[in-house]
Amino acid sequence: MGKLSTPDWILKGKEKPKEKKSKEKTFNLRRCPKCSSDNVGIVLTGEEGKSAREWECKKCKWHGKNIGEEELTEDEFMKYLDDKEEPVA
Repeated sequence: MGKLSTPDWILKGKEKPKEKKSKEKTFNLRRCPKCSSDNVGIVLTGEEGKSAREWECKKCKWHGKNIGEEELTEDEFMKYLDDKEEPVA
């Protein structure tokens, strides 16, 4: 294994370059890992429902912690809603 070299921004005394974040709005879509339905909800448990550790699918009644999650751009999300024929307010 070779030596690591010092990055240029340290040698030149400049600030570390900031990572460019996407300015485009994103939407998280959660899906059931069993049936791929997006009709999932969080299960509240414990004293007075203060704990939320599991998800449940309202379609196939799956319960678990490993929920599938997708990140969609605004255009992708609007197309998803159009395909699903959901009303947009």
